[in-house]
Amino acid sequence: MRGIGVAAVWTATALATLALSTGPSASEDIRVFTSGAPAEVEKTLARAFTDATGHRVLLTVGNLSAIQDTLTGAEAPDLVVLPAPAIDTLDKAGKLRAGTWRDLARVGIGVAVRQGAPLPDISTVDAVRTMLLKARSIVHPDPQGGGFTGAHIAQMIVRLGIADEVKPKVKLMFAIGGGVVAVAAGDAEIGLFNISEILPVPGVTLAGPLPAALQNYIAFAGALGPNSSEPASAFLRFLASADANEAWRAGGFEPLVGRR
Repeated sequence: MRGIGVAAVWTATALATLALSTGPSASEDIRVFTSGAPAEVEKTLARAFTDATGHRVLLTVGNLSAIQDTLTGAEAPDLVVLPAPAIDTLDKAGKLRAGTWRDLARVGIGVAVRQGAPLPDISTVDAVRTMLLKARSIVHPDPQGGGFTGAHIAQMIVRLGIADEVKPKVKLMFAIGGGVVAVAAGDAEIGLFNISEILPVPGVTLAGPLPAALQNYIAFAGALGPNSSEPASAFLRFLASADANEAWRAGGFEPLVGRR
């Protein structure tokens, strides 16, 4: 993650409290299934957690539909971090430990360009329409992949009345599948992705968020698996604590601590 190190996230007091909260048990591996948007923040906080407690955090990152498919099988993660509606669905289906849902943070959609390229005007709806019409190539998440961002972008292009003009120059790629990297490589002129997926990628610049009239926020939440242990619970508390706000903000998120 650019601009923030693990040491800047946690005070000595917070780290000491975290270490005590996990108790004297032997080190454990904590399996976390997460969608891509919050993964870089989780990696930063996981390093601090491991340093403080000795418990290793193993992140499995995938798109929403892939993680949901895995959860319906024999896999039983200790912790799941997904968009809140998906957590709600899994909770109601009995796939998660009841009463452990924690709101974490929300993120909006941004516009990425190759580093050094002129920044497009995205200040208004008309400006975004003009940008998309003029762009030689565009990349954004696949709306059929189960994620909320790709579906919103596809609907936005339809609402702007430019779907037919834009379609021939659109490439569908998830950020975790190289979508933002394609912008850095010059394979796509414009990238539309969650801001948190743009910031960590070298070679790209965040032109800014979409204007409010076109914006869509995804709120992320975490919940424990049915057989999770105390270290997994401690890591979830860690992610949802006020001490983590700096890391969430540095990653392009707005923290949601205290809403649930």
